[in-house]
Amino acid sequence: MKKIRCAIYTRKSSEEGLEQEFNSLDAQREACEAYIASQKHEGWVLQKEAYDDGGLSGGSLERPALQRLLDHLEAGRIDQIVVYKIDRLTRSLTDFSKIVDILDAANASFVSVTQSFNTATSMGRLTLNMLLSFAQFEREVTAERIRDKIAASKRKGLWMGGNVPIGYEPDGRTLKINKEEAEVVSTIYDLYEQHGSIRAVREEAQRLGLRTRRRHSTSGNIIGGGLFDRGHIYYVLTNPVFAGRIRHKKTVYDGLHDAIVDPDRWDQIQVKLKARAKRSRLSSSSKQKSLLCGKLFDETGDRLTPSHTKTRLTPSHTKTRKGVRLRYYISNRLVTLRRDAHPDAWRLPALALETAVAEAVRSMLKNKELISNVVSECAAEDIVPLQGALTKLTNEADSRTLLDLIDRIDIAPGNMRFGLDGGLLAKHLGISRAIIDADALTQNHPFRLKKRGVETKLILTDAPGNLDETLIRNVANAHAWFEQLKKGKSFSDLAEANSTSARRIQQVIELAFLAPDIVRDILDGKQPVSLTAKWFSRHSLPSDWSEQRQLLATL
Repeated sequence: MKKIRCAIYTRKSSEEGLEQEFNSLDAQREACEAYIASQKHEGWVLQKEAYDDGGLSGGSLERPALQRLLDHLEAGRIDQIVVYKIDRLTRSLTDFSKIVDILDAANASFVSVTQSFNTATSMGRLTLNMLLSFAQFEREVTAERIRDKIAASKRKGLWMGGNVPIGYEPDGRTLKINKEEAEVVSTIYDLYEQHGSIRAVREEAQRLGLRTRRRHSTSGNIIGGGLFDRGHIYYVLTNPVFAGRIRHKKTVYDGLHDAIVDPDRWDQIQVKLKARAKRSRLSSSSKQKSLLCGKLFDETGDRLTPSHTKTRLTPSHTKTRKGVRLRYYISNRLVTLRRDAHPDAWRLPALALETAVAEAVRSMLKNKELISNVVSECAAEDIVPLQGALTKLTNEADSRTLLDLIDRIDIAPGNMRFGLDGGLLAKHLGISRAIIDADALTQNHPFRLKKRGVETKLILTDAPGNLDETLIRNVANAHAWFEQLKKGKSFSDLAEANSTSARRIQQVIELAFLAPDIVRDILDGKQPVSLTAKWFSRHSLPSDWSEQRQLLATL
């Protein structure tokens, strides 16, 4: 008789009661063990290893014990999974279909000891899908009920948790004032009324040594405790909690806690903030905006922030004394410290970066396999309409629309990792965000930076259009002309045949002696940015290939 190796999987959504000597996980395991023992005559054998997930939701597959179980299943160590109820395994139809695929690939199955059905038949699978549908429905109803409860509690002015703002301490379902921190909050409001500018408040707050609240994360790390930045100050000035109120989405209710700032005073400051923001928008409407603001991060996790400088025009080009405004994206640590304090910090030309990224996004959208890779559960008849919508978006989108699709860019030396916004792409395609595979919307793009005088060029090495067609044509002509020279033709003969000068033939024919790897880079568009047909017309290359490589490495 063939042995059927059975593994028991148990799960409990909350941690409540897990500290007891006999808890819900133990009860599930005991029932499963009894069922396996009753099937001993069928060759069922219990595996000793326990697969228990305590305090974890069934709405996701990211559970340590479940992942270990699936790994062992794929490795051929398990023939059957035994669960107390099917919703212990998963509450999601999508996740269940993934588990079924893994089971089928491993030639394995699973059993629910309290729900009798046979998944080998179509009726059994229908029954199972119905059970999972109700389990998912129950989870979604529970989530709605929790959201409604939070909304109702906030309408009553209750504090419903989260990071407690500086100046307060949690006190059950309300807040109590921390007098020492409340003085810091009051000082920030005083400074804004005095100076009327967040930038001026930041400078004065840093001069006074005001610091944000120190918090201890769940991992034990200390967060905060630094000097106030513009974001911190704006948060303090606009948070209605300090006026004794509670915000729920876009609605503000009177809270049960005491106010640090008089509500009328807080309302007046909001009017000033909005008026100043409106003036700022009007004054900057004619300026170029940094379209990747808030989306760029370097390899240290530091956000890149927009910056600019001005360069003077030469007298022959200057009609005003204002010069040219050059935009950059710089690592945030350069905002307050000099570059020599952070030599690894980034300073990227904004226009070059935005142009390169927009073209890279357009190239991603032109990929004919994008729809099938990104859209899960897509019927064959739906692919053509979706492909048409994607083609229309690609052809009609301007740079702003393409850059809006960017969710995040992580920059490391030589590489950019792009991630598109699945929700926004789904909106353009007219489909649900739930069927978008976010992982398929992420790509790596190698890049190079090349500085020429005050100008910095950014080249995505795998971006289209990086081929120098003139240079490639000259290389091809050089080899063709060299072959004709070997057959006895002169430079004058070649010049007459190609309607050019003998001097031109002599210049171009040097390209026939380029090292093979340099020729390959030119054909692939991977040559240095400065290595152009014009460069070759002004410079002579050494005949030795090693010397050629050394020379081109300096470009």
